[in-house]
Amino acid sequence: MDQRVWHGPSPPPIPDHTAMEHLNDPIWLLALAAAMAATGLVSGTLAGLLGVGGGIVIVPLLFNVFPLFGIPESIQMKVAVATSLATIIPTSIQSARKHFATGTMDVPLLRSIWPSMLAGVMLGTFLAVYVRGEGLTAVFAMVALLVALNMGFTGVDFKITERVPEGPPRQALGIGIGSVSAMMGIGGGTLGVPILSMCGHPIRAAVATASAFGLIISIPATIGFIWGGWGDPLRPPFSLGYVNLIGFALIAPTSILATPWGVKLAHSIPPLWLKRAFAVFLAVTSLRMFWSLF
Repeated sequence: MDQRVWHGPSPPPIPDHTAMEHLNDPIWLLALAAAMAATGLVSGTLAGLLGVGGGIVIVPLLFNVFPLFGIPESIQMKVAVATSLATIIPTSIQSARKHFATGTMDVPLLRSIWPSMLAGVMLGTFLAVYVRGEGLTAVFAMVALLVALNMGFTGVDFKITERVPEGPPRQALGIGIGSVSAMMGIGGGTLGVPILSMCGHPIRAAVATASAFGLIISIPATIGFIWGGWGDPLRPPFSLGYVNLIGFALIAPTSILATPWGVKLAHSIPPLWLKRAFAVFLAVTSLRMFWSLF
């Protein structure tokens, strides 16, 4: 046992090396890889079924998986959020290119909002890296619960304005979307699509424009989580900063592979039932996250 005396105001955290002890255990590594691949398959299927994707699916799944592998509670959410953001990069590139080619992307809006959104991403990433893991869990749980309530109980789209506000309100909107998305590990669709829709954007234009939001959010946020987690002794094996490379390497391709499966299933299962089922999953995960804080 380490007998060093700490003379500061509070004792330093004692590293939990539970996960690191399994570095040379092939069975543990294979189990972790299988869990990451399964996460990608589930998230891709749900993306095809419900039109949701990114961190709103991946982060809750990883939050439930990581405790099984001895990853310390204090960094579970940081690793989940960072890994989710990294997996969003390739899917956002693919999605944004396709939507740009269709001509439905609102390029003038992107040009005006990306600087404030980038500032929000930097703020959100800084807070996510340096606040306690419990704070990150609380943010995700709160927003996930709101998303669950929206998916489960609102069946009709509504508008609050005919167009996205300009000037300071638009910049505030960019900061808000960027900061919250970076802290939650989500791309542009979860917040961007409903907000743009409420501001008068047709749904196709909202989806196309939000796909570019995913790039503005995921790339700088991932870099920030790599930098912020560099050298953290609690990180699981094969991590770059807080980004788990096993998760990144397996979640991204398997989610892309599984998305067409979800699209096919969507034609045979009532979408309202699916949305409500996913809303229940999100709500239960959110409540479990809140419970873990006490």
